[in-house]
Amino acid sequence: MKIDTLGVQAFVAVAEQGGFQKAADVLHITQTAVTQRLRNLENSLGVTLIERTTRSVGLTRIGRDFLPQARRLLAELSAALTEIRETGRAARGDVSIACVPTVGVQYLPRILQEYAARYPENRVKVLDHASSGVAEAVLRREAEFGINIAGGHAPDLVSLPLLEDQFVLICRDDHPLARKRRVTWRQLEPHALIFAGQVSGNRVLLDAALANDGLALNFNYEVQRSSTAVGLVEEGVAAAVVPRLAMQRGAYPRLRVIPLVEPMITRSLVLVARKGTRLSPAAQALYDMFRDRAESLGGRYAGR
Repeated sequence: MKIDTLGVQAFVAVAEQGGFQKAADVLHITQTAVTQRLRNLENSLGVTLIERTTRSVGLTRIGRDFLPQARRLLAELSAALTEIRETGRAARGDVSIACVPTVGVQYLPRILQEYAARYPENRVKVLDHASSGVAEAVLRREAEFGINIAGGHAPDLVSLPLLEDQFVLICRDDHPLARKRRVTWRQLEPHALIFAGQVSGNRVLLDAALANDGLALNFNYEVQRSSTAVGLVEEGVAAAVVPRLAMQRGAYPRLRVIPLVEPMITRSLVLVARKGTRLSPAAQALYDMFRDRAESLGGRYAGR
């Protein structure tokens, strides 16, 4: 049986307003239209729902029994339509995220491309900061969520593991270590190095991991961003220790990426968000893509 939604709407309006003209005013249609809609509903049901006289309007017994069901039907329909509309709106909106700069080299672009394909009307603002800046941007609500190096986050933030990113040596093809398949940290001692600066989250992690190894590494150059280190290596200034994610595949044909071992040092990247905060629909859709990719990677090292 076809559901006469307009007829049900007219019936509820007449019953609640106590008259056809008041119902017409509420529904923003003519009184004639209300009368016709109600008549069509009654004809399709084969019953009389409203008794009409020249002076009053009243519900029949069947009409009184049907009224709460009709109200519930309209409420459920309205809720369903609202849910569908809100679901559609998840595909529209601006999103601001924060991340450590190396994430933007090869990890972030893949997910943003997928996001753009699904939600072409959305705009994404990326705030690339040092690790401490990522946390601050999320806490200050400049970004809805962020991608950061794990460890030592503010109590107001919650984190979700994304992946492990190994530290590697990058050098030019004319460097003495360029032909090696792997390099120990001890083998770096004779060579000039470009290293993360003191304010970098990478530097804190590396210093902690190498604190007891007694190495005498030559940190001739310190930089705050791995992209700067890559550029310096390309020009032959020195070799550099960077996270694997810092190297864009195919962008620097002369550069070699060599795993560092003994020890192998990795950093954990995590999604961070404010505790107890509900993301906007557009941001939640992007957040879910990062989460789903993390689950598919299963914690594997970046670049493998």
